[in-house]
Amino acid sequence: MTAPMTENAAVLALAALAQNMRLRVFRALVGAGPPGLTPGALSATLGVPASTLSFHLKELLHAGLVTQERDGRHLIYRPALEQMNALLDYLTAHCCHGAPCTPDEAHDAIAACAPITTRRPR
Repeated sequence: MTAPMTENAAVLALAALAQNMRLRVFRALVGAGPPGLTPGALSATLGVPASTLSFHLKELLHAGLVTQERDGRHLIYRPALEQMNALLDYLTAHCCHGAPCTPDEAHDAIAACAPITTRRPR
């Protein structure tokens, strides 16, 4: 089990994902799962030049959202699924006032907290 995510780590991860190409790269790696992808496979899949991809992978590495492993002459990039889940846990920690909830219960809780509109007097 990983330590809870800090606010600074969450901001760093969200900032890394707040760019179209990095979000696409991260989603492609999540789709590939634990086996990961080489930069060549990512480049071909996303239709992005290797130099551009390298820049975005570096940013995702810095944010802790991907890992890199050398396999002979190849680099393998993998999604850091524990970090991704820690970010999701951080973002949803106060959902439903801290009580476990299902999506339906979350919707009901949000609706219950929504401001009530009142009619204006005529």
